[in-house]
Amino acid sequence: MGPEVLVPFSFCATIFGIVYLIYSTRNRERLALIEKGVDASIFLKGEGKGVPAWKIFVINTAFLLIGIGVGMFIALFLTTYTAMNSDVVYPATIITMSGVGLLFGFNKAKNLDKE
Repeated sequence: MGPEVLVPFSFCATIFGIVYLIYSTRNRERLALIEKGVDASIFLKGEGKGVPAWKIFVINTAFLLIGIGVGMFIALFLTTYTAMNSDVVYPATIITMSGVGLLFGFNKAKNLDKE
């Protein structure tokens, strides 16, 4: 068994372990609440309220892509008009501006949830 087989196998095993841990923990929590006599309606609490998840995903993805585009634009200006190394400037500005874009997306989704 060579290293080219171990990488995909360990990746799949990690994904399976995470999913198994999430579902087994959720099941134990629910069984403990049922044993205490809590009404089962608390599992449905919060459904149907708020903003749909797809809207938040679209907003965050849009702001992320806008941030990446602005980062590339700023990096182009920095490498054109300064003596900075383009191997460093491009990744740094793209990562920074994508983080700023995600921050704006988070704030916009939070404001959308308040409405």
